[in-house]
Amino acid sequence: MGVMPACALKIAVSFKAAPFCPLMFNKISPFPDGHYLAKALHADKDGVCSTELLVLKPQPDIHPRFLLYSMLSPDFVGQVDASTFGAKMPRANWEFIGSMKLPTPTYETQRLIADYLDRETARIDALVAEKEKMLALLEEKRAALISRAVTRGLDPNAPLKPSNAPWFDKTPLSWSVERLKWVIQSVSSGVSVNASDQPIEGDGFGVLKTSAVAGGAFVPGENKLVWDTEYDRLACPVTKNTIIMSRMNTPNLVGESGYVPEDYPNLFLPDRLWQISFDENRVFVPFVALLLSCKEARHALSSKATGTSPSMKNLAIEEMSSLLVPVPPLEEQVSIYREVARHEAITNPLRSEITNSLELLHERRAALITAAVTGQISVEEMSA
Repeated sequence: MGVMPACALKIAVSFKAAPFCPLMFNKISPFPDGHYLAKALHADKDGVCSTELLVLKPQPDIHPRFLLYSMLSPDFVGQVDASTFGAKMPRANWEFIGSMKLPTPTYETQRLIADYLDRETARIDALVAEKEKMLALLEEKRAALISRAVTRGLDPNAPLKPSNAPWFDKTPLSWSVERLKWVIQSVSSGVSVNASDQPIEGDGFGVLKTSAVAGGAFVPGENKLVWDTEYDRLACPVTKNTIIMSRMNTPNLVGESGYVPEDYPNLFLPDRLWQISFDENRVFVPFVALLLSCKEARHALSSKATGTSPSMKNLAIEEMSSLLVPVPPLEEQVSIYREVARHEAITNPLRSEITNSLELLHERRAALITAAVTGQISVEEMSA
């Protein structure tokens, strides 16, 4: 198609009240990576929205869905992201966005491009939905396996007894049910220090983010580089064979935990995370990590959290340590952990394969939009 004519976005749209089909573009991201800036919607009915959305009515010579795809292209979003200001929740400025160049082929060509992208992105989106469903099924099976194994063991014929615990009803006759505090050796936390938004590199010191525990795993890369003037205030280095738990977080993430398999002498805890060590004569710590990561235990912990804010909850150490948990014989704890690990060794490659194919599909979708709205795909090919 060649090089398309272009105009500034503010010329292609109007802020005047629109009786039909306006576009909304998100100008704020709750995360520093700007990911949520890549959100736009072609409204099909009247409504209201917050001031964090730009509401744009295309001029008569601009096709609404062509404009939508143009504003969703990676090049457009990337330029907007680079212009944002604010460290915590970056915002985009309309003066900058409005000055950005927008391809403006003829209205009929715009319609043709929009129809082509509707068809092709629908095909990609269907594949994405199918693969996301497969991932969800794998996760459901994993969660069910862990829940069953840590509360009832590996022997389906083992005699059971009532647990008297609110989050699991029965447990093998040979197991004990105890408060978590009776197998905990110590609970410690760090302090909040000034740090940059970048993770550590080389010899620096880092303080963990609350996102360092996610999905039952410890993620050491989720840290912030501590200012050298704050080194003296650092406390509680990350040590191996412990469990790190979030004591202050959103309602669905408070109580999230992850197992630490090795020492990280250059990483330290903030005050919002606990580092829990256990009596290794009583429990196999990786088993306890599995136990605390199962969805029923997670729900039991989060239900103990309190706080007046609907977006931030606190878990008291007394509430966390009072959680009733099943405690199998030590050898059985090891066997359960190894069986779950064996299962994950089989399913993880499939999970990774599906995840990688999802990334490729998202990349394909983005590249297709860019190519179409910038004239890199011929009219003949789109019409075929």
